[in-house]
Amino acid sequence: MFERAIVIVLDSVGIGELPDAGVYGDEGSNTLGHIAATVPMAIPTLAAMGLSRLLPLKGIAAPAAPTAAFGRMAERSAGKDSVTGHWELMGVVLEKAFPTFPDGFPPALIAEFEKRIGRPSIGNVVASGTAVIDELGPRHVETGFPIVYTSADSVFQIAAHEDVVPVPQLYEWCQIAYDLTVTGLGLGRVIARPFVGKPGAFRRTSNRHDYAMPPVAETLLDRMIAKGHQVTSVGKVSDLFAGRGVSESHPTKSDADGVDRIEELMGTQERGLIFANLVDCDAVYGHRNDTPGYAANIERFDRRLAGLLPKLRANDLLVITADHGNDPTTPSTDHSREHVPLLVQGPRVRAGVDLGTRSTFADLGQTLADIFGVGRLAHGQSFLPALSLSNGPAIMEAR
Repeated sequence: MFERAIVIVLDSVGIGELPDAGVYGDEGSNTLGHIAATVPMAIPTLAAMGLSRLLPLKGIAAPAAPTAAFGRMAERSAGKDSVTGHWELMGVVLEKAFPTFPDGFPPALIAEFEKRIGRPSIGNVVASGTAVIDELGPRHVETGFPIVYTSADSVFQIAAHEDVVPVPQLYEWCQIAYDLTVTGLGLGRVIARPFVGKPGAFRRTSNRHDYAMPPVAETLLDRMIAKGHQVTSVGKVSDLFAGRGVSESHPTKSDADGVDRIEELMGTQERGLIFANLVDCDAVYGHRNDTPGYAANIERFDRRLAGLLPKLRANDLLVITADHGNDPTTPSTDHSREHVPLLVQGPRVRAGVDLGTRSTFADLGQTLADIFGVGRLAHGQSFLPALSLSNGPAIMEAR
C-alpha cells in the first residue's frame, strides 16, 4: 500500500495538556491553542488537513472535509523531552523518566568535569539557554570558562563562544560530560551549545550537537535497518537516537533548511523512511517565550507544506506530528506535557478519517512497522487499517 513514509516532527507543537500535566507543573498548557488565541495565525494547509478539528483555534475554521486522516496522540512514557518523545514515536515506552537536576549538578560532578577539561566552568544553573548566554557570555569570553547549565529536561548543556573555544574542543568537552553524566548517571543527553557575537548580541549557531543515550530497547529504526530498508534522518533525529538505526543523516541549520532537505530527498529517495525534526519552534521560539515568533514560524512551515503535498507520490505516506509541547504563553520556558497532533496524508490515505486519541505515540511506530513489514513492536496499536481507501467509515477512539 505504501513504499515510502515521510515523518515530520514539529518540535514542541503540542495541542493541549495531558491528564497528568499537573504532575509536571504543566496544568493548563496548550501550545498551539494559546498561540492562536494570542496571535492571529494563517495556517490554511494544516487547518485543511484537520489540525483545526483537533482543538479550537481562534480565527481558524475547522474544515467540513479534512484532506488528511487526523487525530492526536498521548505520551505514555514518563517525561516530556525530545529524546523521550522521539523514542516513543518509534516504539519505545519509558516507565521511568530520565533524571533531572532542578538545583544544578552536584559539586563533585562539576569538580570532576573541570578536572578533566583542565579549567573551571561557570553557571551550573537551571536556565533558558539564550538567557544564560546573555548573562554569563561576557564572563565566558573574558575567562574562557565554559558555561554549564541544565533545564527541566534531563540535559547537561555546555555553551561556549566559537571564537574562544573552537567547536571541536567543545565537542571533546561534551564527550567528557557524556561519560560522566549519561554513562555515569543515566542522564538523557549532553548538548553542545556554541554561540557567536558580542555582548548584548550573542546568538547560538547551527553547530549545536546532541549526545544522547542510545535507545534502551529496539526501535522501529533498528528493525528497518535490519530488514534492509533505507532510513534517512533530517535535523537532530540521528543525534536523538545516538546514530542508531539511521542509514544517512542530514543535519540542518534551520527549519527552512530542513524543509529544503526533505524536498530534495522526496525527489531522490525511492523507498523507506524519511524522518525529520524541525526544531525552531522549540529552540528558537518556545524556550524564549516568543509567541509572535512561534506563530510566524508555524505559518512559514504551513506555506512550505503546501508546496510539499503535490510532490507526494502514489505510494507515499506523509505524517505531521510533534514530540511534546512548549507553551510560550506561560511563565515557564521549558517543555510542557501535552498531546501531539497526528495528521496523515497521501494519495492512498482515506481523507477525513478520525483517528481519535491514541493512547501512546508508539501507535505511529507500530503503523510504520506494519507498512514496512518489519514485525510487531513491543508497544503501540497500528492504525493502518483505518487509512485504507477500501475501508468504510471509521472513528478510532482512545483505548
